[in-house]
Amino acid sequence: MLSKLIHDKELLLRQILLMILDAAAVFTSSVAALLLRFNLSFQEIQELYLENVWKSAIPCILVTLVVFWCFKLYHSVWRYAGFYEVQQIVFAVVVSTTIHVIIIRLLGLHMPRSYWFLFAGALIFITVFTRFAYRFARNVRKKYVDKRRGVEVSRVMVIGAGAAADMLLRELKTSEHLCKRVECVIDDDPELKGKMIQGCRIVGGRESIVSAAAQYQIDEIMIAMPSVSKKKIAEIVKICNETGCEMKTLPGVYQIVNEEVRVSNLRHVDIEDLLGREPISVDLSAITEYLKDQVVLVTGGGGSIGGELCRQIAEAEPRQLVIVDIYENNAYEIQQELKRKYPKLNLVVLIASVRNTNRMNTIFEKYLPNIVFHAAAHKHVPLMEESPNEAIKNNVFGTLKTVQAADRYGVERFVLISTDKAVNPTNIMGASKRICEMIIQAYNRRSQTEYVAVRFGNVLGSNGSVIPLFKQQIKEGGPVTVTHPDIIRYFMTISEAVSLVLQAGAYAKGGEIFVLDMGEPVKIADLAKNLIRLSGYIPNEEIAIEYIGLRPGEKLYEECLMAEENLTKTENDRISIAEPLEMDDEPFFESLQVLKDVVYEEKEDVRAILQKIVPTYTVEKEK
Repeated sequence: MLSKLIHDKELLLRQILLMILDAAAVFTSSVAALLLRFNLSFQEIQELYLENVWKSAIPCILVTLVVFWCFKLYHSVWRYAGFYEVQQIVFAVVVSTTIHVIIIRLLGLHMPRSYWFLFAGALIFITVFTRFAYRFARNVRKKYVDKRRGVEVSRVMVIGAGAAADMLLRELKTSEHLCKRVECVIDDDPELKGKMIQGCRIVGGRESIVSAAAQYQIDEIMIAMPSVSKKKIAEIVKICNETGCEMKTLPGVYQIVNEEVRVSNLRHVDIEDLLGREPISVDLSAITEYLKDQVVLVTGGGGSIGGELCRQIAEAEPRQLVIVDIYENNAYEIQQELKRKYPKLNLVVLIASVRNTNRMNTIFEKYLPNIVFHAAAHKHVPLMEESPNEAIKNNVFGTLKTVQAADRYGVERFVLISTDKAVNPTNIMGASKRICEMIIQAYNRRSQTEYVAVRFGNVLGSNGSVIPLFKQQIKEGGPVTVTHPDIIRYFMTISEAVSLVLQAGAYAKGGEIFVLDMGEPVKIADLAKNLIRLSGYIPNEEIAIEYIGLRPGEKLYEECLMAEENLTKTENDRISIAEPLEMDDEPFFESLQVLKDVVYEEKEDVRAILQKIVPTYTVEKEK
């Protein structure tokens, strides 16, 4: 309350000061107009005109102050003033001058005709000067204070010369809290080269970034092109990486529309910016429609994929959201987050293993879910190579038991989270997920439940993702370890992957394997180099990259489609449907029983049995 009173008092004092200055400006402009009219000589001014200025001074000043108030010239934040404020001053002066003419006539006074044009011009000049002198004084004071304090000024390059850059440059120049000086601007438009924006020279296009950074000793690069495509941003970031400068970028074009382009909106260039593609959009209305007012159960709901599933499902206002996870810490974290963000959500969080038949049956019987998203799985490829029986128990038979519970208790739709590693698998994890897909398709033929699978590649930032590992290695000073110089992967953000999973669920009719378009593949070696540069280091000079060889079961590249499968497009061009493979269900389930006996007896010949069930599974020969 006290701070508000102090603020109001300061605002009132500033307004009174401006009014006093404007009152003086009206009188000064009147005298200046007469001087200009009579060749800058007081002796030539007729005494009648000077007397008329005195007689009309008070009403003219009062009228001017009222008009200025109506045009909100006492309410603008003049430290950020621009063309709009100048335009308002011009309009206000034209209106007040017109009223002055009427007042003079009503008082029976007379002034030369040219006087009014000269008066208006002088009043506009003085009013603009008094307002913008404040900004000039602030800038001079800022530089003086920074120099006195010995503050090191960061030398900045801005990339982009559009509306966003204009607003960003304005704030960089006016903010008293920033110790940054813009040295140059980059823009690809050749017609802009050599021109100025907010007093900063445009020195060239992207080809000038490296040389300009060296010439102007740039410390920081700010990319102010929020409406440019991700591909173009990725190309520019790649060039900027060569400078070794810190990089920041404005997130979105909507902030230009809302006039929210501020230094605070800048964020560090993230690894997602290097993927070079547009964010994936989904039909949110279709997602909301089939999840709203339903009981939705998510297994593995505390993991990175399962947790994001829960967040997006909560947005759709389900009747109840049931989260099942074996790891209590993850379950607790997602529970607390959802309680904070969605206090009205009917949320149930259960600790349970999908490998426990009785526990899963009890949960399904009690909560009777309409829709199930099955994300629970062991996913770490090298670890599963060392513990193949555990991978099979959890992935294959955990899925089988959850599928059977869904069938038994009348679930309407069951969505399995699968992986591109299920295609022509070379590892236990991939082979186990391929069997899960086969279980889904087999049960879809014998159940009223609609069973589908969604297959996608690597997810940035997920548990076990390469990005957190690289960041930790860089933090520790390196080396950054890459398995092979030619290894490539398809990447997607967690939120993108989950949005597509939910939309694929909306398209489900039963038996489909939905394949998500992951965009262009990315070389892991390039990803490592770019991440090192984004962290402010030089690859293989300050942070070493070591190639350690492919891990057990690892491929150079991943596939999303088997040779026998054909793709059918859906309404979303990022989601396709793989044609179901023909298979004989009875022999398949018989082989599952054999597999179950082997893994629960902890025998070591599990790979040979997997090859019989999944003919496309190839085992790496020991060297």
